Amino acid sequence: MSSRLILVVGFGGLLLLMGFAGFDSIQTLRQIQKSNDDIREDFLSRTRVLEQIRSDLYVSGTYVRDYLLEPESQKAESHRLSLLQTRSEMDSELQKYQALLSKQEFDPFHNLTQELAVYWKVLEPVLLWNPGQRRERGYAFLRDEVFPRRTAMLQIADQIARINESQLNAGRERVVRTFSQFRERLAITIGLTIGVGLLLAAFSMNKILRLEAETRTRYQEIATARVELKQLSARLVEAQEDERRSISRELHDEVGQALTGIRVELANVSRQVRSKDVNRLDIKVDEIKAMVDDLVGVVRNMALLLRPSMLDDLGLVPALQWQAREVSKRMGVRVKVAAEGVSEDLPEDHKTCIYRVVQEALHNCVQHSHATTVRVTVQQEPSRILLAIQDDGKGFDAQQERGMGLLGMQERVSHLGGTFSVESLPGNGAIVCVVLPLTESAADRLQATT
Repeated sequence: MSSRLILVVGFGGLLLLMGFAGFDSIQTLRQIQKSNDDIREDFLSRTRVLEQIRSDLYVSGTYVRDYLLEPESQKAESHRLSLLQTRSEMDSELQKYQALLSKQEFDPFHNLTQELAVYWKVLEPVLLWNPGQRRERGYAFLRDEVFPRRTAMLQIADQIARINESQLNAGRERVVRTFSQFRERLAITIGLTIGVGLLLAAFSMNKILRLEAETRTRYQEIATARVELKQLSARLVEAQEDERRSISRELHDEVGQALTGIRVELANVSRQVRSKDVNRLDIKVDEIKAMVDDLVGVVRNMALLLRPSMLDDLGLVPALQWQAREVSKRMGVRVKVAAEGVSEDLPEDHKTCIYRVVQEALHNCVQHSHATTVRVTVQQEPSRILLAIQDDGKGFDAQQERGMGLLGMQERVSHLGGTFSVESLPGNGAIVCVVLPLTESAADRLQATT
């Protein structure tokens, strides 16, 4: 779940970063385009109005010249009216430009309007001159008043145009700064996106490689388990045949010979009965009874080896204690059982598993480890049963040496969902540890009985 959450959050964050980068790029580009268009439109509007003012200023000088140099009154009046119309248009253009003024243009524009006001005030008396006055004073007035003033006003207009151009350049610089900030922000976003993508790719690759390694390990474990299962099946068949052979040998050697001896003795008894030899008859009967008792003991031992009746009749702990006594008596190995507080209401499968594991472990201690002391410990907890068999034998390499007995014990424990482990080193004895879990119903039942 943590890996899924990391992947979901990571890819979700990556998509959000990409979406934010795209949205921010679109918004910034629109802002840059709009700012560029506004700067361009403002510059063009100012330039058009300013050019119109300059054009009207040139035209006004031309109309003044034509008015002063025109000898005919009618044509002079036409030039005067055109001059007045040009003044009206210039005043309108000045009002338009005044609405577009910036702080840097305020002083030059104020100077221009003052010069124009003086210029028109100077022209007002001239427009009332008669033809004689225009002929006498016209040229000097043009030379001394109109042309110098027009040149001065044109210079002021050029100053305003330069300020307008500087504002255009400043606007362009703002656009360049905005675009530079956008590039830096976009580079950071792209860097974050690439970094998160690389982290996600590394995490995904690591996860995939781990899953691949885990899958390979599981496959090898399955293949090994399959081979071991085949070997175990073959060994189980072999063990079954050995057990049958052993039982057959016991039946043939012990039971069969005992029954043959009983039959022979019964034949002797029959002859003693016919010969009426009472003294000899009692002796033969006692011998037959002894042979029958021995036979019953052999059959009982064989039955106990197959399935101890006391495990069903008396419970797990007495069966383990009987098994310990039998091994100690027959093999000379000191076996101690510590199983205090173990309930006799354990599930049958658990009791059988514990009994068989202990039986096989004691067999291994006697046959292979040559131990002199074995300790069997059974401990009951609320949700599990703990079993440990420890000996002081010669030990073995638990990683390399795994016989059929250990595999059989492991299969029994695994069948009940438990864990089986063997710890041993050459010369240091061995300890077999088993943990058997209890189902909730079994744990509740045992808790109720304790």
